[in-house]
Amino acid sequence: MKLKNVLIVVDDIERSKRFYKDLFGLDVILDNDGNVILSEGLVLQDASIWRKFIEKDIVKQNNAAELYFEEKDIEEFAKKLEAYHEPIQYVNRLMEHSWGQKVIRFYDPDGNLIEVGTPF
Repeated sequence: MKLKNVLIVVDDIERSKRFYKDLFGLDVILDNDGNVILSEGLVLQDASIWRKFIEKDIVKQNNAAELYFEEKDIEEFAKKLEAYHEPIQYVNRLMEHSWGQKVIRFYDPDGNLIEVGTPF
């Protein structure tokens, strides 16, 4: 068995496609009307479709999972976040762990938690 994709729920597909393209360079592989596959295996699912499928409320910023990215030039990425045309809600700004890894954590526009760290 092989993990194929990771799906996150979003309210505005177009906004999310721009966010993940602008900040992470992810390209649209398939756009299937409310279900968008991006490069690197990230899938965006329209919240209205997801609600119908699971028949439950969506809990934003539940902090139960995160998307993890690695970036060698994390200081430059931090500047890119600061300059982004929409406000970024941070969990923690650029910091360094005791083991030497630098990380930054924030939410995407839909409250999905993201961590960007330097490679180990």
